Amino acid sequence: MPARRSRANRARRQRPGLPDGHRLAGLHDTTAVTSSPALASRSGRAIRPARLAARGYPVAMKPAAAKRYHVTTFGCQMNEHDSERMKGMLSSLGYEEAPERAQADLILFNTCSIRESADSRFIAHLGEARRLKRERPERVVGVGGCWAQSLKEEVFERFPFVDVAFGPGQVHRLAEFLMSDSLSAQGYFEFEGFTGHLPALRARPFQGWLQISVGCNCACSYCIVPSTRGREVSRPPAELVREARAMAADGVREVTLLGQNVNSYGRDLGSRGTSPGARDGRPARPTFAGLLAAIDAVDGIARIRYTSPHPKDMREDVIRAHAELASVCEHIHLPLQSGSSRVLKAMRRTYDRRRYLDRVALIREHVPDAALTTDIIVGFPGETEEDFRETLEVVQEVAYDGAFTFIFSPRRGTEAARIVEGNVPHPVKVERMQRLVELVQRGARERAQRFVGRSLEVLVEGPSRTDPDKLRGRTRHNKVVNFSGLAAPGELAQVRIESATSQTLSGEELLLTRVGARAA
Repeated sequence: MPARRSRANRARRQRPGLPDGHRLAGLHDTTAVTSSPALASRSGRAIRPARLAARGYPVAMKPAAAKRYHVTTFGCQMNEHDSERMKGMLSSLGYEEAPERAQADLILFNTCSIRESADSRFIAHLGEARRLKRERPERVVGVGGCWAQSLKEEVFERFPFVDVAFGPGQVHRLAEFLMSDSLSAQGYFEFEGFTGHLPALRARPFQGWLQISVGCNCACSYCIVPSTRGREVSRPPAELVREARAMAADGVREVTLLGQNVNSYGRDLGSRGTSPGARDGRPARPTFAGLLAAIDAVDGIARIRYTSPHPKDMREDVIRAHAELASVCEHIHLPLQSGSSRVLKAMRRTYDRRRYLDRVALIREHVPDAALTTDIIVGFPGETEEDFRETLEVVQEVAYDGAFTFIFSPRRGTEAARIVEGNVPHPVKVERMQRLVELVQRGARERAQRFVGRSLEVLVEGPSRTDPDKLRGRTRHNKVVNFSGLAAPGELAQVRIESATSQTLSGEELLLTRVGARAA
């Protein structure tokens, strides 16, 4: 049962609920609609009220005054995906998106607990929401995501102006809350379903997230994900293929498969569903490599990406997929965390330096031009200067194309947060971080030079953020390109690379190839 909390000192008032004319006929119907894929088209696109009405749901066609929402997202790609689903769900229920928080009737935060910096930024934004609610008490303030899941009922104790809080597996409950006449704050913290079953309002119509699993069975000592998103649960492969086909029909060209540990996908499914490895009429257990092959076979999907994998599960069949499947991009994000086997053991990463480098060698063997990126934590408790030097050695040996680097900060409820000995002083962490970033950037800059003079396929995303007269896109290697050209967002353009830095490439679209493509 979802946890519920009542505050006796709240003035009695009716929740704003749905926009006028959009209330569905009763809470039972509401729950069925919001937790079912029926609320979405097969593509995940939000269904407008007219189509809901056509399916038999009692929805008025012309609301007197649509309510407006504003969503602020913190953290990882999974949170970006979840926010798109929140927006799609609210759009299906008649809400409109407000460009500014102050213009919204419903203020939502999708939160992260992986890093302390995300917590700090969120708290600052929450302070503005409190001010806005004081100005208009009928505003609804909601907090979702991993931070809300980690605090549960404490959310209401620390921030009594919050109206609703929900975990990552309870996004659909937001609609139930809005359509109820509850006079109390509500908390929903039990996993009940994939947000991937909800409609989506995509940031870009040609790029889409595909949630293949949720949760994690690993027990990394610093990570809060298992306690906020639960044990790993995979979606059936046939369901994912259907969604990918619908996305392609909807104009999506690039799909990113999402999971806390994507390459352990399917292990909880047993022999359910069908798989390319089926024999003797018996379905084999789904695998991540098999899923990549199935999505690659979907017409219209030009690119497949995924995040995040775990080195312990990076097997040869997945690596070979990058070489053999046309749509699987030449980019692999392989989190290192530390180059010291001793520290990796303390982190409970279940691989050591040697095994990690073996995975890198296998990638270089099968996909020599692959871009490799990583995550690295600096200053984990007990990390010595020698441990850190081993990390620098791995960074230099692998020659990453980029890295996300973090100073260790303890997350409550994790094993690492209970370590009291061997904590690295903050000034030492900062100094080590500076050395690491310098080495990563130098290596990334050198690696990027291999693209200069080459013609690369670029998926155009829009105008350049640094020069409005240029376009911005991304290569199959996940390198950002700023270039001159005529291509429109969503098009695949051939761009000749003229220069490279550690972060971006610069070039010019080959217009002759554009003319040739049109002629064909």
